[in-house]
Amino acid sequence: MATIKDIARKAGVSVTTVSRALNGYDDVNEETRRKIKQVAADLSYSPNAVARSLVSKKTRTIGLIISDINRAGAKDAFAYEVLCGINDRAGELNYDLLLFSTNPSKQVEKSYASLCKERNVEGAILSGLRLDDPYLHEVVEQNSFPCVLIDIPITGANVAHVTSDSKIGATMAVRHLLEQGHRRIAMINGHNQASVSQDRYFGYKKAHEQFGLSADSSLVYDGGFSEDGGAEAMYQILIRNPDVTAVFCASDLMALGAMRTLEKMGRKVPEEMSVIGFDDITIASYCSPKLTTIRQDKYELGYQAAQLLIDMLEERTDNRKILLSNQLVVRESTRRL
Repeated sequence: MATIKDIARKAGVSVTTVSRALNGYDDVNEETRRKIKQVAADLSYSPNAVARSLVSKKTRTIGLIISDINRAGAKDAFAYEVLCGINDRAGELNYDLLLFSTNPSKQVEKSYASLCKERNVEGAILSGLRLDDPYLHEVVEQNSFPCVLIDIPITGANVAHVTSDSKIGATMAVRHLLEQGHRRIAMINGHNQASVSQDRYFGYKKAHEQFGLSADSSLVYDGGFSEDGGAEAMYQILIRNPDVTAVFCASDLMALGAMRTLEKMGRKVPEEMSVIGFDDITIASYCSPKLTTIRQDKYELGYQAAQLLIDMLEERTDNRKILLSNQLVVRESTRRL
């Protein structure tokens, strides 16, 4: 494998000149630079990233910490689309991406900071964290390591976040049902330790207020952001609140579970129950009936998170918050009363 010394010997210049020419310093004569680059190409020279990072103290590597990644999330592909956005933008900006998948037992063994330091990442993006996650508290308390949180609205000197506007998105969803004449509207939420659950519940209440109504908290059930959780919550709604005519689900996956229960119970969607979801996962436009939902751009969440983190690392921005907008997508699972 060719080294800088080999290039210097063949080009008839010093090792320092080769180094400065290949690293873009402007004190190297342009003709000399061209000669050095040609020799480097002839010798198939490839710079050693580890050696370069020891000199510059920069590894051009960012980490992505995803909590508890598993096959159960394959159907909604949420984490995958976010990952694609992060990977694409990091690659475009010449950064490598290192994926860390963690869970509560791993977190006891190793802190977030030591996890990143061991792998020489310059900053990290954290996705899928619960509000009671020990990593989250560690991130907020430390102030030396740049990080971007996805879907958790916390900021600080070295902490930023990217999220889509769940409050307005949920308000749009419930307003759609109210505009269709529904008044007994249930909600299947995620869980209390998700920031987006709190925001989507806020939107549920806000839409009712805009119509001069009070939201009934007894119609709100947790579905744990899972298909089975949505199915069980829908069953409880049907048993306890037979007068409900529509349900807002805080994720499409829970909406799919709810529709599964409605089918089992012989209740037609949307003729006997209108259902609206949140996320617009791929399967939402293929299920039967096709799901009315709130579309959030999962890829853009990841893309903007990578952009924001790298801007922080390269000291190009003081911005610590990016809020993306959502869109109502009306399909077949809701109807006017």
